[in-house]
Amino acid sequence: MEIWINPACSKCRSAIDLLDAEGAEYTVRRYLEDVPTEDEIRDVLERLGLEPWDITRTGEAVAKELGVKDWAREAGSRDKWIEALSQHPKLIQRPIITSEDGSAVVGRTEEAVRDAMARG
Repeated sequence: MEIWINPACSKCRSAIDLLDAEGAEYTVRRYLEDVPTEDEIRDVLERLGLEPWDITRTGEAVAKELGVKDWAREAGSRDKWIEALSQHPKLIQRPIITSEDGSAVVGRTEEAVRDAMARG
C-alpha cells in the first residue's frame, strides 16, 4: 500500500494513525514534495474509478485563481484537469491510498481506510 499525504492534513494524520494502530505495511508519499506526474494521476484515477474533478479540492486558493469551478466536467476537459492537478498538487484530495490489488480509495473516513487495508 501507498498513501499520498500532506502532513499538515488532519485526515491524513488520522489515516496514518489507523494504519499504524492496525499494523498495516505501507509507504508514505508526500505528494506536495514528490509531485505525481500526469500519468500517475491518470493511473490513480483509474484505480479510484473517478474523474479528475472528483478528486479536486475546489476550495483551495489556487483553484479559485484558476477558476476550476467553471471548467467543464466532461471527457474533453479531462486532460486540462489532470494537468492542473499535476502542476498544483495542493488541489489533489487527500489522503489517497493505493492497494496491492490495483484499487485505490480516498481515505477521508475510517471506513475508507479500513477498506484499503482489507484490499492489501
